[in-house]
Amino acid sequence: MPQPHMLGAYSTFMGGVDRMDQNISNYRIPQEDPQLYCYYKMDRPYLRLAPFKVEIVGRNPLVALFRNVLSNSESELIKELARPQLLRARVQNGQTGKSEAAAYRVSKSAWLKETDAIVIERINKRSGLMTNLNMETAEQLQVLNPNNIYVANYGIGGHYFPHYDFAMKEDVNPFGDLQTGNRIATLLFYMSQVEHGGGTVFTESKLAIQPTKNDALFWYNLHRSGDGDLRTKHAACPVLLGVKWISNKWMHERGQEFTRPCALKPSVNERFVGDLES
Repeated sequence: MPQPHMLGAYSTFMGGVDRMDQNISNYRIPQEDPQLYCYYKMDRPYLRLAPFKVEIVGRNPLVALFRNVLSNSESELIKELARPQLLRARVQNGQTGKSEAAAYRVSKSAWLKETDAIVIERINKRSGLMTNLNMETAEQLQVLNPNNIYVANYGIGGHYFPHYDFAMKEDVNPFGDLQTGNRIATLLFYMSQVEHGGGTVFTESKLAIQPTKNDALFWYNLHRSGDGDLRTKHAACPVLLGVKWISNKWMHERGQEFTRPCALKPSVNERFVGDLES
């Protein structure tokens, strides 16, 4: 039970959680949509031997769930590497360009580099095979944080209200000195099994994904034209029981000229990950 001096903040938080839960109750789960499907991703030579299992869980926009792409030992090792570095997660203020803590994001985070452990290098290379996006170019251009994986820990009550991963045109210096363009895509690894709550929801398409340990969720943040896709607004639901560990890999648009070029139609939708024919 919260202390008396915390009751106001606690009530405000729980009110927000209740509203989020009420909204999510109206969301659809992927298996209810007959247009969705599964496939083996084997469009690279290495993947002929070890294909990825992919579920298309959303079509508008494209949202793909990669099944069992981490081992238990990899998930546990990443958590061990991150624990000593965990700090309160911060967000970018679009008006000032500064990084700051925010009431709507309750989690702790750490950044891990390839030089921290071989497992980080391995996951970065795997991310390239999963997404068909150019990781080598991104590594060279990230400068201050090359090959970084963003790790977040959401304890009970941890949440992140609806937001976009890409920067708006009016945002001031959104990614510091990286000079890598906007965030073209997000790859989100689930590294724990939450007992209740903790889902990822897309508020515009009314899509809800419940995390399963060692799976990864992928979506494009930008249209093929380079404009932000407003349909990708998403949120991390409150953790009601258990602990949620995730790691994010954000790919930027620099260096993706051939991996995801502009389409003939500005609002074209990919049918699968790496679709260049649409």
